[in-house]
Amino acid sequence: MINIGEILLNLWNDSGFATIISGFTAQGGWQNLVMIVISCGLLYLAIVKKFEPLLLCGIAFGCLLTNLPGAGLYNQELWTNFMTEGHAAYHSYGTIMREGGLLDIFYIGVKTSLYPCLIFMGVGAMTDFGPLLSNPKSLLLGAAAQMGVFAAFFGAVCMGFTGAEAASIGIIGGADGPTAIFLTSQLAPHLLGAIAVAAYSYMALIPMIQPPFMKLLTTPEQRKIKMVQTRQVSKTEKIVFPIVVTIFVALLLPDTAPLIGCLMLGNLFKETGVTERLSDTVQNALMNIVTILLSTAVGATMVGSNFLTGETLKIIVLGVCAFILSTCGGLLGGQVMYWATKGKINPLIGSAGVSAVPMAARVANKEGQKANPSNFLLMHAMGPNVAGVIGSAIAAGFLLSVFG
Repeated sequence: MINIGEILLNLWNDSGFATIISGFTAQGGWQNLVMIVISCGLLYLAIVKKFEPLLLCGIAFGCLLTNLPGAGLYNQELWTNFMTEGHAAYHSYGTIMREGGLLDIFYIGVKTSLYPCLIFMGVGAMTDFGPLLSNPKSLLLGAAAQMGVFAAFFGAVCMGFTGAEAASIGIIGGADGPTAIFLTSQLAPHLLGAIAVAAYSYMALIPMIQPPFMKLLTTPEQRKIKMVQTRQVSKTEKIVFPIVVTIFVALLLPDTAPLIGCLMLGNLFKETGVTERLSDTVQNALMNIVTILLSTAVGATMVGSNFLTGETLKIIVLGVCAFILSTCGGLLGGQVMYWATKGKINPLIGSAGVSAVPMAARVANKEGQKANPSNFLLMHAMGPNVAGVIGSAIAAGFLLSVFG
């Protein structure tokens, strides 16, 4: 005879509700509940406030899924035991494919750095390096804007993080989400969720974070400076550039070859004039698919027991400091170029040296127009902006070669 009461009791005991309730005393279910609330907050920021919605929606929903008790979509213990006991990588991935949940399978693309590299290919296909080629001095501003990466690195070391963890935190200052995910997945995967959320949140807050420091480190007269039109860049230059950069950077820092190689391959598809179909696919279909997989997989790492720690708060603080210092580094580089060119360079464009393309360039243009309505700095700021993309990838490659 069927015992309805026993069936209902078993259903209740197997449910996530029972896990959460019992977890308040034994299993950490309160952490799952807090993370579910946090994921809903992130969804609010993405949908209502439009904070990097294309990525934050997936991150927030991945966080929601991974913290639903009993679903088994992401199993942290599988990744904790990854590559232990001398097993080869393919054996470990085989175990994950057999025993893991859906989000474990998604996360393989993060762990192998596949997703960040494909994102970079799409970024390359959407990037015009013309402003950088017309004014090569912009490379210096992109380099100056990496100051926050290394300042935050030393700050993290002083706060007790290991070298690998500090490197992963510092790269937030590069304002490049895929680069931050690429480096963190290699050096400190247990911090991936916190670092990804911090990186993309601060990128979305660029219009709020940067202007006060732009006004602090420049004078009203400097912000009014109108820059002359840059020269026209030939098609040959645009085709040769990604090839030369790939060869030089990959030989200089082999660890950054995956990122730089994919970035420049995507750009080559765009510039050749004979691969329009490939360029369109990389920019649209491939970019959208990988964004979904990447964001959801990153969100899956935000397990309550890992995320709700003092380390997360430190990462949030260090991340904003890194971002501010990178902005200041670019502005100080702009000041050096202003004095070196006897006032021909508007130092505002230095703030665009962080690699948040094209938002940082737009903010520089907006602040220039506030000081002088006839001032158009967008194309001038795009030079440092795309230089920052290369600069952050090189910084990541350097840190990976040291701590990887």
